Amino acid sequence: LHMGKTMKEDLTVVVKLINQLYPPEFNVFSTYAELYHNYFASQAKKSAESHLEDKDIYLLLSWVHNIYPKDIRKDHVLAKELEKVKLGSLLPSSLSKELEKKYLDSEEATIKNSLSKCLDKEIQRWKEDKEPEKLNGHFQSELLAIFVIQSMYSGQKRAKDISVAVGEELSHRLWQELPAFLKSYKDAFEDFKEKSKKHRHYKPILIANINNCWNFRDYAEKNMAEKDDNKASILSTLGDIENSVFDVLLQQLFVQLKPLYKKFTENKWESSNEIMNDIIKTTSKHISDFRTLKDPFYHAIIEKIHAHLVKQYIVRLLKRKVSLKSPAQQQNLAQHVSKNAADLEAFCTSNGSQATWLNSALPKLAEIIRLRDLGAIKIEVATLATTYPDIRKRHLEAFLHIKANLSRSELKSILGYLADSTASTLPSAPLFSNINVS
Repeated sequence: LHMGKTMKEDLTVVVKLINQLYPPEFNVFSTYAELYHNYFASQAKKSAESHLEDKDIYLLLSWVHNIYPKDIRKDHVLAKELEKVKLGSLLPSSLSKELEKKYLDSEEATIKNSLSKCLDKEIQRWKEDKEPEKLNGHFQSELLAIFVIQSMYSGQKRAKDISVAVGEELSHRLWQELPAFLKSYKDAFEDFKEKSKKHRHYKPILIANINNCWNFRDYAEKNMAEKDDNKASILSTLGDIENSVFDVLLQQLFVQLKPLYKKFTENKWESSNEIMNDIIKTTSKHISDFRTLKDPFYHAIIEKIHAHLVKQYIVRLLKRKVSLKSPAQQQNLAQHVSKNAADLEAFCTSNGSQATWLNSALPKLAEIIRLRDLGAIKIEVATLATTYPDIRKRHLEAFLHIKANLSRSELKSILGYLADSTASTLPSAPLFSNINVS
C-alpha cells in the first residue's frame, strides 16, 4: 500500500510539475515510471517467492490483477502518459499462475470444508426433533441453503475481484463441488428419513427440507448454463430428494384410500357418490398438512394426488367386475362416472391442482360407456387415444368388458381402431402406462 501510494503521488507530481521542465526527447516521465515500476515489481516478486499465508496471496494477486492496473495505471491523471510506457505486469506470468493455483486450491478447500461443517450442524438440528420455524406459513430449514449459497457467492465474488479469469475458474470448481455436496446432503437426509420415523416432528422436518430444495433449485436455474452437466446433476439430486419426501407424505393417504376405491366395484357403482364423498373427505384431511409446503411443491404434491385419484378410479373401471348388457344400465353407470369425475375435478381444482390434462379422462370413458352407435364409440376412442397416447389395447379391452352388448367383431373393430390411432412415443405425463391390467 505504501509503495502504491508513493508511486501514484510521485508520478502525479512528475506529470504536473516536472515533465514540462525537460525537453520532450528526455522522456522524463517514462524514466520515472520505469524506475518506480521496476522497484515495485522486484518487491512483488520477492514477496511472491517467499512463504505467504492465504490472505497474503489474495492481496498480492489483487495488486497484480486489479489494484495496480486499475487504480494506478488507469488513474485519470496518469493514464495518458502511462499508455506510452510499456511497463508490463508486476509479476512474471509463470509466478502469477503459480499464485493463482495456490489461491484457488486453498479457497476451494476452505469452502468445501465449511460446507461440510454446515451440513453436520444441519443433521444435528434434525436429530433434535424440534418443529422447524415457519416463514409465510411454510416450514423452513433454510440455514443450510443460505449458508451454502452465500459461501459460494462470496467465494466467487472475491475471486472475481482479483480478475475475471480467476473468478471464472473458481466458479467452475465450485459448480463441480455443489453436486457432490448435494449428494452428501441427500444421503444424510435419506438416512434420517429411514431412521427417524418415530420423531414427533418427522413430517414438518421433511417438509422443511423439501422447501430447502427450492433455494438450491432456484440458485442453479438462475446461475448455471442450460447445458452444464453439473446443473443436470444438481437438479436430478434435488428431484430425488423431493420425490422421496412426496412418497413419504402421500403414503398414509394412499393406504387409507385403497379400501374406499374397492367399494366402487364391490357395490357395482350404485353408491358411487357416497364413496367419492368419502374419498374427497379423507383426502381433504391430509391436504391441510401440505399447505406448509412452498407453492411450487404444494402444487406438485396436489398434482400427484390428482393423478392418483384419477388413476385409481380408472383401475376400478378396468377390473372387469361390472358387465352391463342393457343400454339403460350403461346410461346409469355413465351418469355415475360423469358425476364422480365432476366432483373429483372440482375438489382438485379448488385445492390448487394445475393438472388440467387429467380432467378429460373420466368424462371420455363415461361417454364411451354411454354411447350405443359403433361409429360414435370409435370416434370417442380415437379422441381418448389422442389425448392419452399411452393407452393400449389391453386397457381398452378391459374397459369395454363393461359394454357386454358388444359383439366380438364390434369389439375387434374398436380395438383395431385404437391400434391405428395410438402414438408410439409416451407422453411426458403418462396416465395409462402406469396402470396394470390383471
